[in-house]
Amino acid sequence: MGRIRVLSDNVANKIAAGEVVERPASVVKELLENSLDAGSKSIRVEIESGGRRLIRVADDGCGMLNDDALLAFERHATSKLHDIKDLFCIATLGFRGEALPSIASVSRLLLETRSLDESTGTRVEIAGGKILGCDEIARGAGTTISIRDLFFNVPVRRKFLRSEQTELAHIASLVTHYSLAHPDKTFELYSGGSTLLYATPVESLRERVFQVFGAPLLDDLLELGERKLSLPDEDPSEPVLEYTVRGFVSRPQVQKNNRNSIFIFVNGRLIRDRLILHAISAAYHNLMPPACFPFALLFLECDPGEVDVNVHPSKTEVRFRHQTVVHDFVRDSIREQLMVSRPAPSFSAAVSPIPPSPGPIPVAQAGVELPYSEFSQMMRDHEARGADPGAPLGEMPPVFDPPVPVSEFTMQPSLAPVGRFDFGDVGIPVNQGPPSPRPEPAAVVPLKLRIPDTHGAFPAGASGTGMSANMERIGELRPLGQLHNSFIIAAGVDGLWIIDQHVAHERILFEQVLAQQAAGQVEVQQLLMPVILQLTPGQQIEYARIEDELRASGFDTEPFGNRTIAVKAAPSAIGMGDLERVVLEILEIAENELRSVSLADLRRGIAASIACRAAIKINTPLDQRKMEWMIRTLASTEYPMACPHGRPVALQYGTREILKAFHRI
Repeated sequence: MGRIRVLSDNVANKIAAGEVVERPASVVKELLENSLDAGSKSIRVEIESGGRRLIRVADDGCGMLNDDALLAFERHATSKLHDIKDLFCIATLGFRGEALPSIASVSRLLLETRSLDESTGTRVEIAGGKILGCDEIARGAGTTISIRDLFFNVPVRRKFLRSEQTELAHIASLVTHYSLAHPDKTFELYSGGSTLLYATPVESLRERVFQVFGAPLLDDLLELGERKLSLPDEDPSEPVLEYTVRGFVSRPQVQKNNRNSIFIFVNGRLIRDRLILHAISAAYHNLMPPACFPFALLFLECDPGEVDVNVHPSKTEVRFRHQTVVHDFVRDSIREQLMVSRPAPSFSAAVSPIPPSPGPIPVAQAGVELPYSEFSQMMRDHEARGADPGAPLGEMPPVFDPPVPVSEFTMQPSLAPVGRFDFGDVGIPVNQGPPSPRPEPAAVVPLKLRIPDTHGAFPAGASGTGMSANMERIGELRPLGQLHNSFIIAAGVDGLWIIDQHVAHERILFEQVLAQQAAGQVEVQQLLMPVILQLTPGQQIEYARIEDELRASGFDTEPFGNRTIAVKAAPSAIGMGDLERVVLEILEIAENELRSVSLADLRRGIAASIACRAAIKINTPLDQRKMEWMIRTLASTEYPMACPHGRPVALQYGTREILKAFHRI
């Protein structure tokens, strides 16, 4: 007997299911696209146990005839292709005819459908690819497909599914995306009796964006309008090719640390195309730091023959016939709109990115003030006023509004602490108020280190070999003063040090917050009026998952209607102006790339967000005692070399480099 054999339909279907049905969201995607192809005006999705126990998709589309209901479960049976020519101009979302038989082979499936052309409907029940029954039923026009016990007969695949919350987050993200692409249809998503999404038909895409994301994000978006590009075809006998792009992009100050907020649709199909992702990044070049990503909702329309959608089993990737033309068209369309909106003034308020730290801390949205971009802006403002290039920047007025004290937001000081951590007898406020009058310069005491003669021996202990070798002696540094009220200049036996006061304080507060969380003694401030936050479906799922951890970190929250929460108390370190941003940052940490994070990582991410918002800012004068406290406390931290996001705390100019610069050695 030969070694080659033809696989049975059962095995072949399960192999196909491995390509098409990756997780519960893959099932929802296939069924959702079939409902859209059927011309449905209303689509309802019900989920139980993250899709493991139940996935039900009901629509009011054209439905199936009795004969077609059974034929639909045959491999490669489809109503959307007729001959080979149709494969090169696909205008529907589904076309292969693999989805239903693949899903039915790894689940218990129930199909109920009725076509408008028939008076009765059809009910088909299948388990593991075997038909259990086919009956006539009475029902309205449309189709309802129920998927139970997904992967019940493939335990290996079921074992690789993530947590219920993670799988549900993927489904919520998918349904949200398609609701954006079809604002004229109703989309409903339910899980365990709760409503995750209810989007009714609206007249415009702007209204749909408002439904899903709310007014705050909509205010930061720029509408592209409808931009067209005409391209003569290589064959003169063919008509001129047209590309159209429309949608929304965010202003540069809206910066995300992943691509989860970039939604791309090509001819109504949700895709993740590297070409267009690169075009979007290129449009924001020099307008947004390279480690950040914008919000983008783009709809690209072109002739179906200009794009190949049959290059990936899950149909999430496409290939364009004129890739360079599409790339440049998308890039230039976004870039032109950004230039028209004149985004340059937003640089001073932009949130700059933080390179991922080598540790396990999830990268949260970056801190509020970072010296790299701010001091560049200060230099530009200084030069724009025609000031003497040699004039000290420290005498310029601050370019940023000073942070507001926490006490102004708590309304009633008796409700909670004013917002101070335990800073010993120094008492540096977490949120510094308006800058006090400039302190007198600290007296400069000559260094005890004896500077050698040019031909003398190099002093012992002054090797200046680098920061890492001497970081343990940072507590011995003596502060000399501040640079631009933002950097502490300190002297040590191994050279001159420049310490970023915001980053140093952030590291100190980060470890204090972690210690308070571990001890269950987080200082909390009660808010006079609760802060109401609107969440996306994905954020609502993550909030339900981490609600207890938020409470342990000092946030007293509770649901306040559909996709809305009320914050009644928060850690005393956070000012009211930063409260909403901190909570959304924490939810973004939990939702990071739609992957679940460990509890320890989540706690560290929460602590990092709180510390970054609470740390003293640049342009904040510090007297001698506060600078000494900062250095002494920093030296006692567990990891004084970097802030929670991985930025360096201090830079060293070694004694050897100083001596070389003065030609002393």
